[in-house]
Amino acid sequence: MCDFYRWQNDDLQLNVKVQPRASKDEIGEVMADALKIRIKAAPVDGQANSHLVAFLARLFKVPKKHVEVLSGHNSRNKRLLVKQPKQLPDIIQPPAG
Repeated sequence: MCDFYRWQNDDLQLNVKVQPRASKDEIGEVMADALKIRIKAAPVDGQANSHLVAFLARLFKVPKKHVEVLSGHNSRNKRLLVKQPKQLPDIIQPPAG
């Protein structure tokens, strides 16, 4: 298992490093204990967090209300919760069992 995510039953907890003002929204490389995510939004008035939540909701095929920023609201390093993701990128394995 990688250090940037862990499963809590059917919910996924992610550690991410956000790069705002990128040319496009995309998943970047896996860093030591975080997944780099590039987003187009600027880090102004919570726009980046809202944009990140919307991007992850599309990526995991869940409603936006199922993606929650647990910590790091004002930081590039964030911990997020994705409730019952319906789709996973290749770098994340489904829960065992």
